[in-house]
Amino acid sequence: MDPATKLSFDSPLLRVYEDGRVERLFGTETTPPGFDAVTGVTSKDVVIDGTTGVFARLYIPADLLPGSDTERKKLPILVYFHGGGLVLESASSPTYHRYLNLLVSKAGVLAVSVNYRLAPEHPIPAAYDDAWKALSWSALRDDPWLSEHGDAGRIFLAGDSGGANIVHNMAMMAGFTQDGLPPGALLEGAIVLHPMFGGKEPVDGEAVFTREIMEKLWPLICPDSTDGLDDPRLNPMARGAPSMQKLACRKLLVCSTDLDYARPRAAAYCEAVKASGWRGTVEWMESSGEEHVFFINKPECDESLKLMDRVVAFIAGN
Repeated sequence: MDPATKLSFDSPLLRVYEDGRVERLFGTETTPPGFDAVTGVTSKDVVIDGTTGVFARLYIPADLLPGSDTERKKLPILVYFHGGGLVLESASSPTYHRYLNLLVSKAGVLAVSVNYRLAPEHPIPAAYDDAWKALSWSALRDDPWLSEHGDAGRIFLAGDSGGANIVHNMAMMAGFTQDGLPPGALLEGAIVLHPMFGGKEPVDGEAVFTREIMEKLWPLICPDSTDGLDDPRLNPMARGAPSMQKLACRKLLVCSTDLDYARPRAAAYCEAVKASGWRGTVEWMESSGEEHVFFINKPECDESLKLMDRVVAFIAGN
């Protein structure tokens, strides 16, 4: 059979053919940056690494545009990592573009939405390397919007699903990396929305099919992993994983929903952080009657609005 037509991997997310071609079944639409008439937020794309092509979409609230009375105000910097299981979506996705416009307008932050490289073309650690480079770039405020309006002493990380996995790993890297973030930069908080974690052993309440999904997907994302589903990057609670005492942020918000297939592991992660001896504060929020990352696709529903209010309050320190 022709390698161009024979599948080596097949799932509801994507197909991979024996000749290396990848066919993504959704999450490939894009929309340009610019002024959003609904929220008043303006965005632009900035290349962070010309070698890899990694870029970020920056968002600035309406009241910081040139000529406004508050244009010199310093705002928290929110570094956001989109979801999609580390294999789908982008920072220029219409759904994420809409969500970031809403979040920036309500939270009053400068946002850096990171377009990291995706597996399987770019297996792990590419996404983590890109995320770290983007976080360091944001902390250096190496852009006029960030240098004029961003407060590197109040950096927040946020992400959903696969992006939430990146949030955890960036907070750990900031705690373990010898050089860490630039002087004066501080991770104030991390927002982990419906995180994508896994593990060889089930946690309380975890469905068998959830582990079966990760057993199939993780080798595609990280083919060089020697620990399989207990790779600490996927399972922070695995035996021998680095202590979560090293999380570099001061506070953590973990969110899930009662119908999320990933809820049991999110809840176990939240409890594991509390039990680790980490000195920060941990908050848990559980939405009701909704499924995995519902707030991205239904930003105006009641539960999405409640979640948005909680995220805004977390950033504001309330």
